[in-house]
Amino acid sequence: MTYTMYTTRTSVKAVRGALLAVVALLACTAPAPAQADTRGAAAPDTWLAVGIDRGEPRTGTASGSMLLCDPPQGHPRAADACAELAAADGRISDIPARDTICTMVHAPVTAHARGQWRGRPVEYTETFPNACVMRARTGSVFALDGA
Repeated sequence: MTYTMYTTRTSVKAVRGALLAVVALLACTAPAPAQADTRGAAAPDTWLAVGIDRGEPRTGTASGSMLLCDPPQGHPRAADACAELAAADGRISDIPARDTICTMVHAPVTAHARGQWRGRPVEYTETFPNACVMRARTGSVFALDGA
């Protein structure tokens, strides 16, 4: 019985090694990907990783998304978020606050974004008293639930 297990482990190691060798060989001999025509496409230096943490300190219970524009993608409300960011020249804090009524429930959320907007670095972190206030002040950028 022990001998069979040893043989099986040895066989698994041999197969694993052979697979790694094949993958390495394919990676070395694969042709380089064709360069896409980037005219009219999104600049590779424009992207935002956005997320929301429940509570004031980061708790690790974040939801997040990658926001890409031109064409808007990767985010539940990408078109709206890209339009709002374009109007504010990529500055989340400059997005005009929406006229809305929010309850005074204390359920803090921390919104954070990191990336680049047209080559300029973006770092944004702000804690709001609740999600309603966050949505009112940041528009669609942190509307990660699609609503």
